[in-house]
Amino acid sequence: MLYAISDFFRAIGRGIGRFFFWLLSPFRAVGRWFTRRGWILRGVFTLVVLGLIGLYGYFFWQTQLWTNFNPDYVAAYNLESRNLSAGAQVAATQGAQTAESCGRSAIADVAADLTTFNVDENAWISSMILYKLGFFGLDWDRTPFFDNKASFQRGVNQAVRRTAVELVDTLGRVRGTSQIDSDLQSARESLQFSETTWYFELSPFGPKTPTPAFYRDAARKLKSFNDRLAACNATFDARADNLIQFLDRIASDLGSTSAILRERSEHHNGGWFDTRGDDRFWFAYGQLYGYYGILHAASADFHEVIRQRALGPLWDQTEEQFRAALRIQPAIISNGREDGWIMPTHLATMGFYILRARSNLVELRQVLDR
Repeated sequence: MLYAISDFFRAIGRGIGRFFFWLLSPFRAVGRWFTRRGWILRGVFTLVVLGLIGLYGYFFWQTQLWTNFNPDYVAAYNLESRNLSAGAQVAATQGAQTAESCGRSAIADVAADLTTFNVDENAWISSMILYKLGFFGLDWDRTPFFDNKASFQRGVNQAVRRTAVELVDTLGRVRGTSQIDSDLQSARESLQFSETTWYFELSPFGPKTPTPAFYRDAARKLKSFNDRLAACNATFDARADNLIQFLDRIASDLGSTSAILRERSEHHNGGWFDTRGDDRFWFAYGQLYGYYGILHAASADFHEVIRQRALGPLWDQTEEQFRAALRIQPAIISNGREDGWIMPTHLATMGFYILRARSNLVELRQVLDR
């Protein structure tokens, strides 16, 4: 019996040894090739290897470092002290002259700041060359590694994109019939640009302007619009029907994400081993993160509408639902069965919070429509 057990463990040891021998064989082959080359070729090869090590080090660092991530970021805007709707005129006396100014759009400010957070305060992961190359050719989104931040950033960007569309089509025009604001139009076009473009692409072949450059331009255009709005040289149409449509669009966007989470949760119960579950979770989280700030900004931009309709308590409750969802920050995302007892189901939990937030948005819309 003892001999059988020892033979068993020796077999396991031999198997492990052969595995590592197979795993290290490419490196040994490269080592033999390297020792037979001249010093010039060795130098070039060494520089290439060091460059790759540095590039991967930078990539790994950026995917793990979430600079200025703060679920309570809306507090810094201090919008509760504002009592002026976006675009509303105020008179400021300067000596003997009276200069007019207008309320800035908190929505445009938050959208610009979220974009800056994505591409300036953090590196935009989705267009980095190593992210595009993947893990030995496998898309990073199909692995459990280094893709959470990219999915989160895309979720935030989705909220900003949706907001830019509404600024162009309704909020930045008088009853949707006046001329489209050029800054808002430019911002929308830049935000619709591909999320994965690097400095060089194969299809179509040639050098490109990378994604972050377009998003930085969008942030500048949003701020330019706001500067002109503050000088009363732009329009923000803070009417109740525009707010209703804006809430409808946000609710519809969240409904689509909820359906994606439900599909993944119901048909791919891989628990901790579902390599796409974390992508779905962090995209939804980023979307809620972005909409939380934008919804808070809308309460300032539509201050008069909310005051007239006595929506303050219901609006605060809606924001609390968004903030509650942002408290879910598991270290490892699990997509287990809803009736499972070992592996949790974070996707179903996030879907529940999204539906609660969406339900409050629908209730706000119904009150406004009465």
